[in-house]
Amino acid sequence: MTDATGRPHPLSAILAGKPPRRDTFDGWQHYRANRRAFEAAPVLTLDQWRALSPRGRALHDLHRTATHVNLPLQETPMALKVSRLLSRRILGNALQRTAATWPGVIVGGWGYQGKTETVCEVAAEFEDTWLEMNGFVNPGARPGVRALHAPVAYVQTPVTATPKGLCEAILGFFGAPTKGLTLSQLVRQVAAALDDHGVLVLILDDITRLRLHRVDDQDAFDLVRAFMSMNVTLVLVGVDIAGAGLLRRASWDKRGKQWVMPAATGGRVHGLEVTQTERRFDFVELDRFRYTTPAQIQAFHDHLVGLESGLRLFNAVPGMLTGGGMPEYLMRRTGGVVGLLNRLTEDGAQEAMDSGRELIDEQLLDGIVLSLDDPDRDPAAGEVPQIPATAPPTVAAAGRKGESAGSGRRGRNTVFDDTGPVAQKGA
Repeated sequence: MTDATGRPHPLSAILAGKPPRRDTFDGWQHYRANRRAFEAAPVLTLDQWRALSPRGRALHDLHRTATHVNLPLQETPMALKVSRLLSRRILGNALQRTAATWPGVIVGGWGYQGKTETVCEVAAEFEDTWLEMNGFVNPGARPGVRALHAPVAYVQTPVTATPKGLCEAILGFFGAPTKGLTLSQLVRQVAAALDDHGVLVLILDDITRLRLHRVDDQDAFDLVRAFMSMNVTLVLVGVDIAGAGLLRRASWDKRGKQWVMPAATGGRVHGLEVTQTERRFDFVELDRFRYTTPAQIQAFHDHLVGLESGLRLFNAVPGMLTGGGMPEYLMRRTGGVVGLLNRLTEDGAQEAMDSGRELIDEQLLDGIVLSLDDPDRDPAAGEVPQIPATAPPTVAAAGRKGESAGSGRRGRNTVFDDTGPVAQKGA
């Protein structure tokens, strides 16, 4: 597919098929190379759109839809806190030349708050830098060995986590055979794979699928901690970290400002030699937006500005998501959860296109029902958040809906003390 200039159309890559999963080497490399490659639809006026051919209009509408469901990851204050700590720990460990066990990082937060995307972005940025620093060659490669160079390995914790299943998931990232291997053989294979492929960062997502009241899950978590003896930065991502008991036996080191796991009682864990030292973790939580202090309100407003700039609606005007009572409405509908906010905005933009209104307002969003059916997420592990109940419109909001489109009047925004833009006309 080409555009009017004969170049490949930005939609070509999307229409070519679903991208591979990140929990394989090829899938991770695809994500790393293409995570910023999507080109948003150009901004056209309604008259410019009407001037296109029927095929051009259809392609532009398809491109607008793709733009709305691929809104770029924005840097929020909450994500920035996670990114800074994670970047500092990953790079610091990678440059470590002592025999000390590398400290890991635990990233917590409830579902749909952007934990995975934030962690993967930081890890991919590190891998870009590390590969460039080393001339895209594994500096630790053994002579005569041609193994894949994978500074970062991303693995999803199996829903039913056992030591054997966890090893199979890690080896699956590299496409290594696992059939017929005993647990001790699998553990040795994992150790060899992390070493041979030059893995510096091992991300275990959805780690709170481990429920530590189960013996198999306790054994799996002991194995996870043992991996830290292999000079990799262990990054654990999950929801309700405290509830899952991952820090149950840990103590808080005030001086080091880290959680300390007790040392292993023996010299081997599932056949893996480990150092009998403490395992240290930085714990950081990715929170939702809050709407109490002026700084929190401003951060939410800035995020809405970013969302608004990514929308391609013909009747949209500056302030569509930030004027009048819209910020309070969006906070009420989503509870400040980034994923819910993005979902509501995406669905609202699609409804605005389908209905021909080409703008988003409270009346349109009132008809959007948020649904989070996702077969890849485990509701029992807290990976699917509670959706705030849709409250009936306030008296002020009902009054605004009843005003004529040309009146230009909106209810007073008690937070920003701003009357907002003039009410938009329908398409």
